[in-house]
Amino acid sequence: MPDRPHRGPRLAFRGWRARRPFWGGLLLTLAGGEILLTEQASLKVVLHIGMQGLAGYLLPGLMVLLGLLILFNPSQRLFYSLTGVLLSLGTWLTSNLGGFFLGLLLGVTGSCLAFGWLPDREPRVSRRARRKRARTAARALTPERAENMEGAA
Repeated sequence: MPDRPHRGPRLAFRGWRARRPFWGGLLLTLAGGEILLTEQASLKVVLHIGMQGLAGYLLPGLMVLLGLLILFNPSQRLFYSLTGVLLSLGTWLTSNLGGFFLGLLLGVTGSCLAFGWLPDREPRVSRRARRKRARTAARALTPERAENMEGAA
């Protein structure tokens, strides 16, 4: 029998999601998917620039890949998010004005979220709080206790 109770899949997913820039990676992946879909759209507004629109498929495909890499390898999120912003901005020229602006905005937003994400750390303590803690510790140390501590040393 395991030493901890069985966690449901929803709690397990919540724990997995908390340890990575989930929303940034998801938005970047969705942006690449949306831009790829606008490339496939049979609209009269579709623009293709370059070698038969190769860049129109390459950039959003790389955006999907970078979004997945952010999700599954968060330690390299800075490089992936910077590359994601550049690719998102590049789709302005190559992929129907960045998927008619929606994919471009999703990609830039997701990359910025991934770039700004920080892993769990101890909260920073201000100088004021440190001084207050030191004062309360000094008050708790009465002169009798101080003598006892000096005698023990």
